[in-house]
Amino acid sequence: MFGSMFRIRPKPGAKQQVIDLMSAEGAGRTMKGFRASYLLEDASGDLLALAVFDDEKTYRDNATDPEQDAWYRRLRALLESDPEWHDGTIHAWTP
Repeated sequence: MFGSMFRIRPKPGAKQQVIDLMSAEGAGRTMKGFRASYLLEDASGDLLALAVFDDEKTYRDNATDPEQDAWYRRLRALLESDPEWHDGTIHAWTP
């Protein structure tokens, strides 16, 4: 698996809009290789997100998709600054 962990800081009053936009991310379109996304809200008000794809190719293909770019521009308008991105291989363990 491959994906991105990113930290974002919503503008004041925009946190719920960010959460709503992120939860609807996959609702209206098919993203090849997309497995899941997770959002963690920390005590500072920042949001930490993880987007999971089958592999690096499907992740990179999604990143260059014009629909993804349009979605990102809507997200970015709700943020105080650019996200802090960390892309890489995901290792998972389950019981």
